[in-house]
Amino acid sequence: MLTKTRRLIPVLLAGVLLVPLAGPAMAETIVRGTSEPVTDAVLRQAEVDLVTLTNRKRAARDLVALRIDPDLMSIARDRAEVMAANDVMSHTEPNGQKVFDRIRAAGLTWYAAGEIIAWNNYPMEYSPAEAISAWMASPGHKAIMISTGYNYVGFGAAESATGKMYYAGVFVKERDETGAWAKFRTISKQSVSAAKVRVTIRWSGADTRLQVLTAGFRYFEVQRRRVGGTWHSWGTTTATSRSVTWLRAYDREVRVRARDKAGNWGSWRVIHINL
Repeated sequence: MLTKTRRLIPVLLAGVLLVPLAGPAMAETIVRGTSEPVTDAVLRQAEVDLVTLTNRKRAARDLVALRIDPDLMSIARDRAEVMAANDVMSHTEPNGQKVFDRIRAAGLTWYAAGEIIAWNNYPMEYSPAEAISAWMASPGHKAIMISTGYNYVGFGAAESATGKMYYAGVFVKERDETGAWAKFRTISKQSVSAAKVRVTIRWSGADTRLQVLTAGFRYFEVQRRRVGGTWHSWGTTTATSRSVTWLRAYDREVRVRARDKAGNWGSWRVIHINL
């Protein structure tokens, strides 16, 4: 386990606190059984499984799920691959670099970080779960996994030439990088004439909740078009409905997305309206 905290004041770095590190996590080992080859695809799935299993442990304690940060996934993968290449489990790489150096090199704005590592030689289909069990059995590693101080995570997995599976988990408190969400609620139509119909579209949304540093909802962007045509903007708004009269001859599509106060956009949601 390795943790580090940066305490920030409005402009300047106030100080750096290095928390003493405990011994690294190591699962009890057994001889690898007959299993499928450990391909790159298998390793990438193991990384996703580690995120899923970690968030299950958090959910059982009513904690908010950690979000995947692609940069942290890459950092954690690099850490696992370095350990596998040297067949040594360590928070310090042969060149003296630690995970905090990699975080800084990635250009992330971060306030606290922790790393957990493990190795085992279980068959691959059990290995990620066994790593999670080993970490959860260690108070120091468990504290990082169920911490209320982190909001993003990345996991890496790699296999050494001797068949050991190495894992690294990188937990970070960083600014909100997750877009707000939006969805459609109801569509109602009222006939105006044989040629026109009045349509009321309702939607909702909010910022995606993080364990810490949720930026907060800012506004929606709404667009409309004739099916197959060019999108036209209705602008940005905090309103959650819009009424418009359209010609029956043309079906429409409307889409909505939401932005948070940190400037992160969520995905478009599209609805088809038959007139």
